[in-house]
Amino acid sequence: MITIQKSHDILAEIDLSLIKAAIENTLSYLDKLDVDITVQLTDDREIAELNQTYRGESKATDVLSFTQNFIDPDTGNLYLGDIIISIETASEQAADYDLSLDEEIAFLAIHGTLHLSGYDHYELDEKEEMWKIQDKIFLMTKKQFQEKF
Repeated sequence: MITIQKSHDILAEIDLSLIKAAIENTLSYLDKLDVDITVQLTDDREIAELNQTYRGESKATDVLSFTQNFIDPDTGNLYLGDIIISIETASEQAADYDLSLDEEIAFLAIHGTLHLSGYDHYELDEKEEMWKIQDKIFLMTKKQFQEKF
């Protein structure tokens, strides 16, 4: 199950079905079934606080992933973790990359899901692999929602 929450001060109209599809496509690509993820859509202030607390960086970022990896006793599913996305930073990046806000958030959801699944981009070879996978999944997701783009 994919749960998406919006902070109380997030007023932007976001296509939640696109976010869910992006995550579902990522999980399908990785052959991960019966997995639960929570996505929190927030602002730069909140994500900067989390970034400071958990990464020691006192600045806003686009996406944070917090891996949990435990079996939820209520569902029997693997609770993979939490993805936090800043709508403010995503909006700025969307303009930079010539994407809609929905597209950028979907891309960040894919990126966050890959992180929850053990992918990283600190080393060049890891980065190349992760970027290749996320681009492939993003294109697949865009094709599903072609009429919305």
